[in-house]
Amino acid sequence: MPDFDMLVIGSGPGGQKAAIAAAKLGRRVAVVDRPDMVGGVSIHTGTIPSKTLREAVLYLTGLTQRDLYGQSYRLKDDITVGDLTARTQHVVSREVDVIRNQLSRNQVSLFAGTGRFVDPHTVALTDVTGHERLLTAEHIIIATGTRPARPDTVEFDGRTIMDSDNVLDLPKVPRSMVIVGAGVIGMEYASMFAALGSKITVVEKRAGMLDFCDLEVIESLKYHLRDLAVTFRFGETVAAVERHTNGTLTVLESGKKIPADAVMYSAGRQGLTDELDLDKAGLSADRRGRIDVDENFRTTVPHIYAVGDVIGFPALAATSMEQGRTAAYHACGEPVHRIDDRQPIGIYTIPEISFIGKTEDQLTEECVPFEVGISRYRELARGQIIGDSHGMLKLLVSPTDRTLLGVHCFGTGATELIHIGQSVMGCGGTVDYLVDAVFNYPTLAESYKVAALDATNKLRQIDRLGD
Repeated sequence: MPDFDMLVIGSGPGGQKAAIAAAKLGRRVAVVDRPDMVGGVSIHTGTIPSKTLREAVLYLTGLTQRDLYGQSYRLKDDITVGDLTARTQHVVSREVDVIRNQLSRNQVSLFAGTGRFVDPHTVALTDVTGHERLLTAEHIIIATGTRPARPDTVEFDGRTIMDSDNVLDLPKVPRSMVIVGAGVIGMEYASMFAALGSKITVVEKRAGMLDFCDLEVIESLKYHLRDLAVTFRFGETVAAVERHTNGTLTVLESGKKIPADAVMYSAGRQGLTDELDLDKAGLSADRRGRIDVDENFRTTVPHIYAVGDVIGFPALAATSMEQGRTAAYHACGEPVHRIDDRQPIGIYTIPEISFIGKTEDQLTEECVPFEVGISRYRELARGQIIGDSHGMLKLLVSPTDRTLLGVHCFGTGATELIHIGQSVMGCGGTVDYLVDAVFNYPTLAESYKVAALDATNKLRQIDRLGD
């Protein structure tokens, strides 16, 4: 008889939810993770620290209040790294405590150490002292997450040349910084450090940034970041990064040279599968360390599952949680609904971006007709109250059945507001529901009614001409 019904390798969002879901179903469950990484990358170097840092930046810089109190408004003039990390350390320690408590009260055994496969049902646990013991399980879930990808040609020191995992360890707020990569993580940190007053240069080999988002929203973000003195170098590739006594020099293949106090690489993520000895379990990973799974998150070995960032896109904490729960239910023979393809995406730049469903470009490429309804925060009393006159909400509406094809939000509270659109779409609702609904006043949620009225007025004009 195996030691456990389910063994989870990794305690991040996916692993944690998988373990608790199986425990709730009465299974004997264990989780393996390093003692300093309970909660995974999400808690220690990823989602939680970066989003907490963002809140500290917004609060201390007073950035969102400057439309009301003037461009010179600032809560604290000399913002130190200590000011920023104090809040982060508090939140991280509290979250780790919450996770430990959740695992404990659900009788999930937590083993401190690293795990590697010995055979398809056995994992060797190595603790901090180097002692090794074997754990056997009927089902195993791999939820090891990812680490930042590091080019071999760059000498990282974690202080002047760094990745997103050690950017929070900066000794001081840099006066200038080069960020290589205009993906989600790169743009989040670009906006944060720009808000702190750092002169930011973003280098991206592609022609643009965040190309999976709505074009109008991205143009708005670029405008705001340029207003914070961010420089974009699109279509450029880094040839070398030189470290000097008084800073760094980033050399581009085009010949441009960019001096800066620090350089941060945000060049994708690498799956943490190198030390798992996957071959011993009959598994393999691709060159980015990702494991292939089916719609139930089962690998090619039927009793072994993989969830979270280690399986690739969308690599979000929110989706990882649902993947973990789904995998655990499937392994335990519990009925579970398939995860909806329409997942909300949240990008914590300054301002926030969030969307669900299709973009205008995607619908146009697919030859799907749509009408657009827009609401701008400056039209809302709540927008004026909070000092956000730049935010917007966009609805993409089908003219045939009036359902929502996509919802795109930019501005304060975007990642919260998107869930109203998600609920309407998930329940098969139409734009008419939003027209007839009563929203609290004054709120940003009213933007749904304003955008819905905008869309339906346009649809009415089309109908009149058609008659």
